[in-house]
Amino acid sequence: MTKALEGVRILDFTHVQSGPTCTQLLAWFGADVIKVERPGVGDITRGQLQDIPNVDSLYFTMLNHNKRSITLDTKNPKGKEVLTELIKKCDVLVENFGPGVLDRMGFPWEKIQAINPKMIVASIKGFGPGPYEDCKVYENVAQCTGGAASTTGFRDGLPLVTGAQIGDSGTGLHLALGIVTALYQRTHTGKGQRVTAAMQDGVLNLCRVKLRDQQRLDHGPLKEYSQFGEGVPFGDAVPRAGNDSGGGQPGRILKCKGWETDPNAYIYFITQAPVWEKICDVIGEPTWKTDPNYAKPAARLPRLNEIFGRIEQWTMTKTKFEAMDILNEFDIPCGPILSMKEIAEDESLRKTGTLVEVDHPTRGKYLSVGNPIKLSDSPADVTRSPLLGEHTDEILRQVLGFSDHQVAEIHDSGALDPPRKEAAE
Repeated sequence: MTKALEGVRILDFTHVQSGPTCTQLLAWFGADVIKVERPGVGDITRGQLQDIPNVDSLYFTMLNHNKRSITLDTKNPKGKEVLTELIKKCDVLVENFGPGVLDRMGFPWEKIQAINPKMIVASIKGFGPGPYEDCKVYENVAQCTGGAASTTGFRDGLPLVTGAQIGDSGTGLHLALGIVTALYQRTHTGKGQRVTAAMQDGVLNLCRVKLRDQQRLDHGPLKEYSQFGEGVPFGDAVPRAGNDSGGGQPGRILKCKGWETDPNAYIYFITQAPVWEKICDVIGEPTWKTDPNYAKPAARLPRLNEIFGRIEQWTMTKTKFEAMDILNEFDIPCGPILSMKEIAEDESLRKTGTLVEVDHPTRGKYLSVGNPIKLSDSPADVTRSPLLGEHTDEILRQVLGFSDHQVAEIHDSGALDPPRKEAAE
């Protein structure tokens, strides 16, 4: 079966997380992703957070499936020649270098366009044009500057970053959409273009409901926030709201049976208006269905702490899975707090390919995340990440068409090997 992006070739100059997330997704959809790495070193994450000595880390393997690796010293004259040929043969160049690195490498946008006018150059940067565009950005910085941290946590506590990598992986997903959009436009124009995704912009896009609330705050208190019911005045910026729902339907994380010893014995419970009467029946408060203090959503807003307190009395008598089974019978929105251990052991996620077991030649078998996007006519097969430089000669011969003599010349030039250190005199 033909893959959706089969025939598309990606020149992957990405490293760490944001860029590799993007190119891995494209590889899952069938693109030929050629990962260019520094000789002898490679992507820095190969050696970061290693759990097995002298083996590529899970940090690297879980972000670089389905790719080919070529080592190349782009400062070496022969290395520049090889890179030029790769640009001619590829459709998209993806990079997440610091600002200006590609230019200093000798391959600014104008030169790439001259080499291959159809080339799409896709970049992830920390910030877009403005006062901070030259600043280096990492995951937690992006969460802070994109509005996530200021609105995450509890009202009387510090701002918090989330465990979800919305800065790195989130921006990688945004860039992937930009790339396939540019590829589609190229089918009409025949021309390449630049695609940029700034991490601050990506995080803000994922925080749009908080920007919504900032504007609503100009017209009065945010009544679905807990502090409204507690009589705590709002300031001039969207506050941290703990585990309140980000939507119009009030929601909270509530204790379940076993919470005293299990840090994840909790359930998220939403008091959706259409099922309010069913909620009242389930928790044993049938009079709330007609009581004017509880019957209507507006009347409930000042009493959310009391209401969720009563619901929690019920959830504490059930395990999170028992509560979910009961509530789902009545279409009451809820979800158990699943630990990473519980997720890793979930057979249903393996059956859908959301979790996959991958076999690696030096690491052995490990569990990874599969393609979260399912296409009916383009199923994603997850193959292992490449060893450093594993496909160098294959790419030189098959992609660039170099002869054995040319490949030998390139090897002799040192363009594929770590720079030699001069011996001390």
